[in-house]
Amino acid sequence: NPEDRRDAARAYIDKVGGALHGFWYGFGKYDGYAIFEAPDNVSVAGAVLAIAAGGALASVETTVLMTVEETLEALAKSKNIGYRRPGE
Repeated sequence: NPEDRRDAARAYIDKVGGALHGFWYGFGKYDGYAIFEAPDNVSVAGAVLAIAAGGALASVETTVLMTVEETLEALAKSKNIGYRRPGE
C-alpha cells in the first residue's frame, strides 16, 4: 500500500519542536531522505529513535549539518587544540 509519509514525518518532528524542510524518495543506498531542524541534537535523536523503533525502516542514518559560520568557528577552535599523532 503506497503511502505519502510527509505528514507523518512532519508530525513526529513537530513533537520535538522541530520543522520539516523537505522529504524525498530516491534510488540508491537509502530510499527516503528528510531535511529537518530541531532545537538541539537531543531532540533530533529523540525523533529519529522513535521513528526507527517503529520497525518500518531497515536502517536510519543522520547527518548533522553545520552552517558556514559554524564551520568557520569550529576551524578557529581547532587551531587551539594542539593535536598530536600517537607516538609523537
